[in-house]
Amino acid sequence: MKKEQRSGFIVMARLIGLVRPLGGYMTLAVLLGLLGHLCAAFITILGGYAVLSVLGFALRMPLWALFACAAIFAVLRGVLRYGEQACNHFIAFKLLALIRDKVFRALRRLCPAKLEGRGKGDLISVITSDIELLEVFYAHTISPALIAALFSVIMCLFIGQYHGLLGLLALAAYLTVGVAVPVLTSRFSGADGLHLRTKTGALSSFVLDSLRGLPETQQYGQGSARLAEMNRRTDELAADEARLKRTAGRNSAATGALLLLFDLAMLLASAALYGRQAVGFDGVLIPTLALMSSFGPVVALANLGSTLQNTFAAGNRVLDILEETPVVEDVTGQSETGFAGAAAEGVGFSYGDGPILQGVSLTVPQNEIVGIVGRSGSGKSTLLKLFMRFWQTQSGRITLSGRDVDQINTANLRALEGFVAQETHLFHDSIRNNLRIAKRDATDEEIAAACKKASIHDFILSLPQGYDTPVGELGDTLSGGERQRLGLARAFLHDAPLILLDEPTSNLDSLNEAVILRSLREEGRGKTVVLVSHRESTMRVADRIYSVENGRVS
Repeated sequence: MKKEQRSGFIVMARLIGLVRPLGGYMTLAVLLGLLGHLCAAFITILGGYAVLSVLGFALRMPLWALFACAAIFAVLRGVLRYGEQACNHFIAFKLLALIRDKVFRALRRLCPAKLEGRGKGDLISVITSDIELLEVFYAHTISPALIAALFSVIMCLFIGQYHGLLGLLALAAYLTVGVAVPVLTSRFSGADGLHLRTKTGALSSFVLDSLRGLPETQQYGQGSARLAEMNRRTDELAADEARLKRTAGRNSAATGALLLLFDLAMLLASAALYGRQAVGFDGVLIPTLALMSSFGPVVALANLGSTLQNTFAAGNRVLDILEETPVVEDVTGQSETGFAGAAAEGVGFSYGDGPILQGVSLTVPQNEIVGIVGRSGSGKSTLLKLFMRFWQTQSGRITLSGRDVDQINTANLRALEGFVAQETHLFHDSIRNNLRIAKRDATDEEIAAACKKASIHDFILSLPQGYDTPVGELGDTLSGGERQRLGLARAFLHDAPLILLDEPTSNLDSLNEAVILRSLREEGRGKTVVLVSHRESTMRVADRIYSVENGRVS
């Protein structure tokens, strides 16, 4: 899977595009936030007007009205703030759920071709922590940025009514703190955020591998070496995070210094204008108080400068999945087809490191068992994946019932084919639920019948909880042969007319192999079976046998 380095602005634009379904809530959040910040700022400004009233300045409102308005604004500030945060977090968590749904749909489209070789721990990191980090963007970035822009315009107009120069100075202050500081901080951070997220994903993969490989690690005395490597990766991650924290600290210090400088500049500028009689005393007091009380929205943006690097890096990794093009697109809109045999016609295929299959042609007649034998790495398993259309042929074609698989609806193709891989994946669930993945509405009788065909029914009944027995993570409570027979039972339960078996007896001894082969011969009547194996003994049940060597069939 390719990894693209997008700029922060591109990541931001793509993430904002996902907000469209919740545009109404976003508008409400901005409105409530804007009113809330105006209430907060004008509490201080009303205090300034109260001072002017005490000093004898003629005002449009009496002193008691000023205090009443300040009290009302104080209450409204709390209510409006709550409403803004409620809207923002509703948007954030709703979007996180939508993004997770989009990511899982994307993974389903990309699987298996684009996910081969991708660390599972890294994918888990994207699905969990990276998506979770986007909450910062949706809840604390989009609406605060819009609020800061609108609020700054209003405050510039308010201050500017005393003198245009003071309004321009306020505009310069807002732009410097709210735009220049976060942009410069982001540039100074460089790719630190992306490196942190990438290393976090790599550490997750390493930890997951370490947990799965604990028995081997103990057996060969590699615990210390594994621990040392984990500590090294953790230290690197801590160093990257410390670098981001230092950047955030410098950003906070610079922001605080700029606030004081602009407050002082406003005071000096208004005092100078007062000295020239360009403004009255109210033109000194109110603009200075207004600027001092109005930095809240832009300071929130300034503080995002360093944390956004982490968020954009997480967004970039999520977009890598959402915008990745699958190797094989789902086919829809074609007429449905039944099964009447299959074939490979001059098939050529390569993963990019040299040809795997070269001009392979073979026929799979209906209701026959076809064996494909060859040494490991000869392309046997790849051929089955091409029949399943997990990958696209690069030359030649694969057909079912005389139709190119590229012209068969994907759902139709999956219904016609049952595939048992070399390693049967079992979920951390009961045996019954693991089997039902092949047919969600299967009855207990259908499940038992499929298991009998796979010669695993009696074993399951011997377990204390029978079909409700948990299989453990990755099926680690069962032997390889038991997992393999459950995979075969899934294929029987799926009840597809074409069954593709990739080394179905590789984890079985000769006795159990004979039992499975007898089941295939006796219970597979009315089915077409393609049986791949490197064992010559497995081919005893085949009606016809093809040999694959160096990517060619004989």
